Amino acid sequence: MFKKLTNGCIALVQKYLPDAFLFAVILSIIVFFLGIFMTGQTPMAMVQHWGNGFWSLLSFSMQMALVVVTGFVLADTKVVKRFLDKLAGIPKSPKGAIYMVSVVSLIAMFINWGFGLVVGPLFAKRLAKRVKGVDYRLLIATGYASIANWHGGISGSIPLKMASGGLEAETAGALTAAIPTSQTIFSHWNLIIQLAILIIIPLVNRAMHPDPEHTVEVDPRLLEDDVVIRKDKSEMTPAERMESSMVLSMIIGAGGLAYIIWHFTAKGFDLNLNIVNFIFLFSAILLHGNPKDFLDSISRAARGVGGVILQFPFYAGIMGMMIGKNAEGVSVAIIMSNAFVAISTPKTFPLYTYLSAGIVNFFVPSGGGQWAVQAPIMMPASASLGVDPAITGMAIAWGDAWTNLIQPFWALPSLAIAGLGARDIMGYCIIDLFVVGIITVLGFLILV
Repeated sequence: MFKKLTNGCIALVQKYLPDAFLFAVILSIIVFFLGIFMTGQTPMAMVQHWGNGFWSLLSFSMQMALVVVTGFVLADTKVVKRFLDKLAGIPKSPKGAIYMVSVVSLIAMFINWGFGLVVGPLFAKRLAKRVKGVDYRLLIATGYASIANWHGGISGSIPLKMASGGLEAETAGALTAAIPTSQTIFSHWNLIIQLAILIIIPLVNRAMHPDPEHTVEVDPRLLEDDVVIRKDKSEMTPAERMESSMVLSMIIGAGGLAYIIWHFTAKGFDLNLNIVNFIFLFSAILLHGNPKDFLDSISRAARGVGGVILQFPFYAGIMGMMIGKNAEGVSVAIIMSNAFVAISTPKTFPLYTYLSAGIVNFFVPSGGGQWAVQAPIMMPASASLGVDPAITGMAIAWGDAWTNLIQPFWALPSLAIAGLGARDIMGYCIIDLFVVGIITVLGFLILV
């Protein structure tokens, strides 16, 4: 029965889910008309919101492109390849491989989401090379599914934002003091939800592995390492000898290492996306050993970032339309959030906040954007109902992470590394969506 359900979801996605770029285009059209009919704005006003928001995520887009590139280049070093190969040699069966990539990816995502997005597909590729008979689509889907625990983890942007304080303006005056992470990320109920996901999701992913006759193994060309042809030093020009020298790599790498040490010494465990990319980049420079090998690896990595570069501006435009207000100060996002507030009680408010965040996330797939959209509505409503603001904030965070499971936006880095399309993995992710939803709904109804 379970495999029939899984196969049904895979068939549904294969038949009806468009390419990730077309998915963004369709969402853009949907939000355009929602803005016209729900807020009474003119088509030209919605076009203006779209255009004004279109380039608002350029900095973030560059960060995400670098997640793909720097993660790939680091994994392309001999040292990391040997380590991943050794780790990939532990599981001996296809189901064991699925279980292991799931556990490793969930732990990596809890530590840092940028790290988790890269570790999952990179480790999955090494497993696919070592374990025969494993379904490659499920391997990559399993690595990506770790995104479900992103915002409940150490790098969750919403709990970290609440811990920073100074959020009176962003919460319409409802949040007047900082909320420490001991009440959000490290609260007993959040850790129980995390633990439940860590135990259950790997088992679910393992159970989804198809029978041998339905297994789709990886195209060997996706796992081939590029053949590097090196000249003998006697045949090199002075410029080529400089490119192959380790001196310059060691000098600039040492400078990067010094900054990394200073960063953590001065700022504590501040593992933000910029420092993750910085660590990946300079570690790769040092481990490749010379500029030529490093630059050749960069060239190979850059092939996979086209989807990130193209699609992120379209989602920024969707976000612009979602939060674009009419003359009365009403937006599509405000109407959606208020609809859930209207039917809430103190007991059900965290649950409805979670569900509303999951819906809004389809159109605003960014933790910071989600907070900007929902915090001014949900946090004052939380205060009026007497609900702990830490719980409300985490409900927004978990809702945002939940529907990322079937939002191709965040799958782009994983798909770029894996050489797959969204249709290849989203059928499996639908099953994980249901399971994570059950775990988190029960968590908000029973534990908080």
